[in-house]
Amino acid sequence: MLRQGSRGAAVSALQARLTALRYDVGGVDGIFGPSTHHAVVAFQKVNGLVRDGIVGPRTRAALDRPVVPKPRYTHPGYSVEADLTHQVLYLANRGAVVRILDASSGKASTPTPTGDWTVGRRIDDWRQSDLGLLWRPNYFHRGYAVHGATSVPTYPASHGCVRVPVRAMDRLWTTIRVGTPVHVYR
Repeated sequence: MLRQGSRGAAVSALQARLTALRYDVGGVDGIFGPSTHHAVVAFQKVNGLVRDGIVGPRTRAALDRPVVPKPRYTHPGYSVEADLTHQVLYLANRGAVVRILDASSGKASTPTPTGDWTVGRRIDDWRQSDLGLLWRPNYFHRGYAVHGATSVPTYPASHGCVRVPVRAMDRLWTTIRVGTPVHVYR
């Protein structure tokens, strides 16, 4: 079993496999830290497994025969797709998923709107909103954004935005731009 806090060659092999499958581990360093944990959770979400962030027998078996997600939309450059059913975010480029991130969307009382938009505004800093703190928000519809957050649970928990881990947003920041297509669907 591998879990947060594990170290060594087995963790490096896991990180390399997840990276090859396009999950955002943040780098292969042999340390099962928060970024690797979120990558495992995203993998478990896509593959219909228990979302516990632990690599046990079922997750290990799925790594050998994984579900390989495909974007629903094709654009000439980068695009973002929030899959609300699986609670993941796909970064796509020219019709191929290039990165898969753990995400948490709006809870039932404050759902994330579905539809097709583009990033209209970005803030390269923390933004204090009436509903909470957003790291590097990329606004795609009114006050709704894809943004970094210190809490990204395995289930819908936000006030309508799409949360990803802070470090994942740092890695995503240089790729997303104003005008990047954003698709949100179930």
